[in-house]
Amino acid sequence: MQKKYINPIIQWWVTPKMPSVHLGDKTSLFKKWLIHPVKRRLARWYLVFLKRLGRIRVVAVTGSAGKTTVKEMLSSILAQDGETVYSKENIDPVYNIPSTILSATPSTKYLVLEMGVEYPGEMDFYLWLAKPDVAVITNIFPTHTEFLGNIEGVLKEKSKLALGIPPGGSVVLNAGDKLLVNLSKKLPLNVKIIWFENDLSPFVGNANAAKAAAEAFSLSASEIRRGLEAYPNPPHRLEIIKHPSGAVILDDSYNSNPWAAITTLNYFNDLVRKSRKKDVKKIAVLGDMLELGKFNEEGHRLLGRLVAKSGFTAVIGVGKSTSFILDEVKLKSKKTETYSFSDPFAALPIVRSYLDKNSFILVKGSRSIGLDKIVDKLSRLR
Repeated sequence: MQKKYINPIIQWWVTPKMPSVHLGDKTSLFKKWLIHPVKRRLARWYLVFLKRLGRIRVVAVTGSAGKTTVKEMLSSILAQDGETVYSKENIDPVYNIPSTILSATPSTKYLVLEMGVEYPGEMDFYLWLAKPDVAVITNIFPTHTEFLGNIEGVLKEKSKLALGIPPGGSVVLNAGDKLLVNLSKKLPLNVKIIWFENDLSPFVGNANAAKAAAEAFSLSASEIRRGLEAYPNPPHRLEIIKHPSGAVILDDSYNSNPWAAITTLNYFNDLVRKSRKKDVKKIAVLGDMLELGKFNEEGHRLLGRLVAKSGFTAVIGVGKSTSFILDEVKLKSKKTETYSFSDPFAALPIVRSYLDKNSFILVKGSRSIGLDKIVDKLSRLR
């Protein structure tokens, strides 16, 4: 994505490092040109003040998948050891991080910030706002490639977090991600590297990442265990729903990208195998995966080929790009019924027809496609 020129005075006012793309958002002029620039500066200097008090420790979490869950698991663990403030979900980090910093108090011991990136330069802006003591990178996949170009662009942007950790800090990395293994070789010797193991279950892999980050602060095994037990699994994230009809629904409709969808698919297939039910019907409700740019068709076809191998009774696509998934399924799995809809509510009657005690239903797609609405409707059906 070509970088837009910003007048130096405007750049200084909206705060250094702010990517130009955010100047075109729909925020009101009053907020865009007065409230937010002032708020960012206040947040930055307030965090400097809190750090000088010598108590607060800052953790930043990024990655292509699992970062929100890891952030919330870690926050639940750290809360066992002291006051913990963390980023709330569903708010763009450009606005979320300053608000989260300003919600900390002099008694806050841990500040956990989610640093998701969509555009080049965003991580530079986040690191201008807050300098973490510990960085967590869950994984590197080709996500937001519409703006970041390719997987190398994703790695370049997200790796800034690890490369920006000060001497004596810690970086938590996924031992199963080759790109992160290579990144670790570029880190200075005075930065501690803590590895975590991935798992077939995304929940376990995310928990491993949170535990590894907690170990950077020397939390005990009992504190880590209590924190994970207290963690409330948010709705629409790997949520297993036992429907009154007897059907089992795996709801992972919070968001999606090809690699997150593949991970969820593997988890779903394992869930079905472990049930040991006979005459199982496997239904997939899949939505478009957005912001993939040039990788859009390839990413959807890749998922489609794996879905075709998984022995689904029916695959229901919602959105334009799911046509690529359905093409692969039709080509490689002749026994699988396929359906295509542009609207999630139009798909509801078909999904409803498969509700019975032998059905396992997977729901996965990008958040704005609205598959969570299907799940909410199904949950109310008896």
